[in-house]
Amino acid sequence: MELVTMTGLLSGVRVVELGGLGPAAWTCTFLSDMGAEVLRVDQPGRTDLDFTENWMRGRARLEIDLKESAGRERIKDLVARADVIIDPFRPGVAERLGLGPDELTADNGRLIYGRLTGWGQDGPYARVAGHDGNFIATAGVLSTIGPADRPPIAPLYYAGDWASGTMPLLAGVLAALYERERSGRGQVIDAAMVDGAAMMLMQVLALRDRGAWTDARQSNQLDGAPWFHHTYRTLDDRYMIVAAIEHKFRRRVRETLGLSEKVALDEPDRWVADGQRVAEVFATRTQAEWEEIFAGVDACVSPVRELSDLESEPHLLARGVYQRIDGKLHPAPTPRFSRTPSSIHPQLDAEDLIGRWRTTLEDHR
Repeated sequence: MELVTMTGLLSGVRVVELGGLGPAAWTCTFLSDMGAEVLRVDQPGRTDLDFTENWMRGRARLEIDLKESAGRERIKDLVARADVIIDPFRPGVAERLGLGPDELTADNGRLIYGRLTGWGQDGPYARVAGHDGNFIATAGVLSTIGPADRPPIAPLYYAGDWASGTMPLLAGVLAALYERERSGRGQVIDAAMVDGAAMMLMQVLALRDRGAWTDARQSNQLDGAPWFHHTYRTLDDRYMIVAAIEHKFRRRVRETLGLSEKVALDEPDRWVADGQRVAEVFATRTQAEWEEIFAGVDACVSPVRELSDLESEPHLLARGVYQRIDGKLHPAPTPRFSRTPSSIHPQLDAEDLIGRWRTTLEDHR
């Protein structure tokens, strides 16, 4: 395999990714898309992941047995030449392996040590097992999601792993790289999904403090309660979403639906009845018909796309939001940069990459 030249904002940045699932791996995919050289290390014989999937793109992969002293020494050698290491293990695991921050920064004072866990490095739950649902439940996020008459609904992995884990760790790594340019020193990042979930509640907590939010699900303006912030079934059993938060948009929705005299702009005691009236109208036409009716109407009304629609959706198509590579559908890199564009890089060859790291160590430092 020919050694790939990484291009992008982070070209030249070297990342060692200790093999983990979900949010830590997604962080490294972002870094790779931005041009970083990512070397992922897994235990030999791992079979629970397909390393050709799009979320594992753009990195090299190496099998090293961390239970063996020779394997741990090899990791130390690699990290001595790296800028970033990503640790996805539970608190204390890396230390027991002799790969904790104290050990690895002793030989590389510029190292940025990114740790991602559910509960954080300390606290009474730090060593308790958990998944994204547990973390967003404890932080209070889960209690706000779902209909009023049923239990809270776990929102796939979007809120926990992705928004509460990947995004804070990614922001931490980028910020630490920036700070290192001034100080010349690395640091340890403690990213916890329970912390990230708490950050997502900022606006809800602000609304609650001023009496504009109740703890009951589906009883607030932003949680699907009012007719103007809701999804509606169409004649062909598809859906439209109305997200008309401001009054001017609500008026346009009412006018377009022919309900100006029948639906109130904002009377909470009428939300249920008004929602039923709006639902009855949406049920009279297909999604495609409603899409045509609302085309050009600035009313914050959109069709709810299915996954099978992604490659034909006009806006996504025009921006190239999805790309098919080797038969697999990939989301395009984000965000977009004007001078140093990100790109989807092919898989890297581990031994070639390590060879380059060894021969350019002094120049890299």
